[in-house]
Amino acid sequence: MAFADRLNNVETSAIRELFKLLGKPGIISFAGGFPDSAMFDVDGIREAANRALADEPGAALQYGATEGYQPLREQLAAFMAGKGAQAVAPDNLIVTTGSQQALDLLGKTLISPGDKVIVEGPTFLATIQCFRLYGAELISAPVDGDGVKTDELERLIAEHKPKFVYLIPTFGNPSGALLSAERRQAVLEMAVRHQTLIVEDDPYGDLYFGAAPPPSLLALSAGVPGSRELLVHCGSLSKVLSPGLRVGWLIAPAELLAKATMCKQFSDAHTSTFAQATAAQYLKAGRMPATLARVRQVYAERAQAMGDALRRELGDAIDFVPPQGGLFVWARLTGAGGKVADGNVFAKRAIEQGVAFVPGTPFYCAHPDHATLRLSFATADVDKIREGVVRLGQALAG
Repeated sequence: MAFADRLNNVETSAIRELFKLLGKPGIISFAGGFPDSAMFDVDGIREAANRALADEPGAALQYGATEGYQPLREQLAAFMAGKGAQAVAPDNLIVTTGSQQALDLLGKTLISPGDKVIVEGPTFLATIQCFRLYGAELISAPVDGDGVKTDELERLIAEHKPKFVYLIPTFGNPSGALLSAERRQAVLEMAVRHQTLIVEDDPYGDLYFGAAPPPSLLALSAGVPGSRELLVHCGSLSKVLSPGLRVGWLIAPAELLAKATMCKQFSDAHTSTFAQATAAQYLKAGRMPATLARVRQVYAERAQAMGDALRRELGDAIDFVPPQGGLFVWARLTGAGGKVADGNVFAKRAIEQGVAFVPGTPFYCAHPDHATLRLSFATADVDKIREGVVRLGQALAG
């Protein structure tokens, strides 16, 4: 069969392929990038769904506007205002089928074959695949524990003049890094200086463990004249409420939002109105703060348990920055004591010991660091985390 040339630029997700190995009985998985289903507020979602059917059954079950269900757009604008983005009106956003669709719409509307796009190294694997599908040439900007290195990012912007820059500033996937307040300010200022579009992806920003993170780039843009017109923000309810609802949103300048809406019409007409109506009722009911408080506490305990166990079982053979939020520990094998220093080799050994994680290599669009790996603490309880890390220690020793 003769397939489109664009498929030559992408391959199947290494993570999805890894999942095929996880059917082994008794395996402990640190591989997934999803929330714990035990954290879902099932009662609250049930009440919201019932309320949606009781209040506006016709609207909830009928076709809807491509831009999104208006009551949800209003609730999302209020949700963003509660996080400091005061100037977001309902008409400033469209509802997407998860934030993944928002990224796809950005690819459709902005990327022509050969266009350069700067992403973090490492970054969200699906972003690499999505942008490459539309023919982007991806440029990797290095990251440390404080997020993207802004001096290096500005140098790359000046050199490559990208179509846009894609960042996950708050508890990035896979790095878990938190972009510092100073660097956030620098990103907005360089956007204005170079007239470069910045895409802020923020699915994890509400999952902080202690103090709240710095405000989003979107919230901070009010203090940097000219930056708001150069900023796109992608949000999602997947990590904080339910991935199954597939509710995300895209905030962007009016011209880009109009083009994205047009492309969404061609793709799916609109995101499920029933899911949107349910999400709107949930947000309206005011249950989200309590849900987030519970989720933060549980994930914080699990992150702490994983960090303590890694130090205890793997010692100086592994290096990592303890996450301040999100779902992941991003680690690097040091090779200390002659231990294995390749994440891909270590992953195969770990599967043999009954524990799974994702090697770091696929998260780089260029110049991968083969010593890296991503561990998710979200879906295993504390006892499973400790046992899983013991198995990692055994794999390392073997």
